Amino acid sequence: MNRQEHKRVIISGGGTGGHVFPAISIANALRRIDRDIDILFVGALGKLEMEKVPAAGYRIVGLPVAGIDRKNPFRNILVFFRLMKSLRIAGKTLREFRPHAAVGVGGYASGPVLRKAGKMNIPILIQEQNSYAGVTNRLLARKASVICVAYDGMEKYFPSGKIIKTGNPVRQNFDDLKAKQEEALGFFGLEAGLPVVLVLGGSLGAGTINRCLSENLETLKRPDCQWLWQTGRYYYDGIRKLVPEEGGTISVHSFIDRMDLAFAAATIIISRAGAGTISELCLVGKPVILVPSPNVAEDHQTKNAMALGERNAAVVVPDSGAAEFLLPEALKLVSDEERKVTLSRNIANMAERDADARIAAEILKLIK
Repeated sequence: MNRQEHKRVIISGGGTGGHVFPAISIANALRRIDRDIDILFVGALGKLEMEKVPAAGYRIVGLPVAGIDRKNPFRNILVFFRLMKSLRIAGKTLREFRPHAAVGVGGYASGPVLRKAGKMNIPILIQEQNSYAGVTNRLLARKASVICVAYDGMEKYFPSGKIIKTGNPVRQNFDDLKAKQEEALGFFGLEAGLPVVLVLGGSLGAGTINRCLSENLETLKRPDCQWLWQTGRYYYDGIRKLVPEEGGTISVHSFIDRMDLAFAAATIIISRAGAGTISELCLVGKPVILVPSPNVAEDHQTKNAMALGERNAAVVVPDSGAAEFLLPEALKLVSDEERKVTLSRNIANMAERDADARIAAEILKLIK
C-alpha cells in the first residue's frame, strides 16, 4: 500500500441490533486508531443498519439480499434472484471502493460481500459472535485470514490456526453506570427509590416476552416496582394502546438509543440471549433473567444463555415457560438482595473488555 494512501475497510452484515452495533463499535475503534481510515458499510435494504449506520456517521450501501424462507419454499425463487443481484452490487462496490480488508459481522449482507472479496483476494476477517457458528460464517471461513470469536471451543467450526478469541464488541463503555443513575431515572420519568425492571426484546422485539407482560398489566402496575419496557418496533403500537402515555409504573419504548441510561436505571434486567446482548450484560454486571429465543439457527440463544446459567451468572427461563414463570421469577429476584449480589458478581466476572480495539488491531494487521 502506498504510504500516502488512506487505508480502506469495508464492513458487511447486520439485520438486527446484535450485528449492527458491534459493527459500528469496530468502525469506531478503527477511527480511534487511525482517524483518516476510510470505512464503508454494506447492509441489507430495509434492515436496521440502513438507519443506524448513517446516524453513526458512516456511509452504507444496501443490498436486496434476504434470508431463505423455510415456511414457503416457493418464495426462495425470489430469494435466489435477490442473491444474484446482491452479488453483482457487492462486486461493483468492491471494485469501486478497493478496500484493503473486508470484515464480516454476520447477517445476510456479509455473504455476498465476503464471497466476492475472497475471489478478489482481499484479506478477510470474520467476527463470529455466538457459541454456535452460523452457516454463512462457516462457509466463508475457508477464505478468511482471521476469525475473531467470543467463546472457547470454536475449533469445531473453524480452522484453529485462524481463530483469535477477542470477545464481542459492544456499543459503549458501561463502567460509570452508578454515576448516571439519577440522570437515567429522570430521562425515563422513573421514580427514585423504587426498583426498576428493564425489559429488552431486541431491536425487533420478542413476542413471548411482550405477550407475557401485556397479559399481566395489573401485576406490572403494582406500586412497589417500575418497568422500563423496550417492546421492539413490531410490537410497539399495539402495546402503546394498552399502557397510558404518562405516569404510572410502566415506561414503554419502541427502541432505546441511550442504553447506558437504561442500564443505569435498572435494578434487574429481562432479556433475550443474543451474543452481543450477553456481552453487554456481562459488562453492565447487573442481575439478569435470560429468555432465549427459540426462533434462531440451531437454538444458539439457549446455548449462549446456558453458558451463563451454568456459572450462576444469570437466571434462565425457557421461552416455552415464560408465560408461567417469567414474572414470578422477576418479582422474586427484585426482592432477593443476596441472589442479586451473587448474580451480579458472577456475570461481571465473565466480561470481555476492549473487544472492539482487539478486532480493529487484527484488521490493521491484515492491511499491513
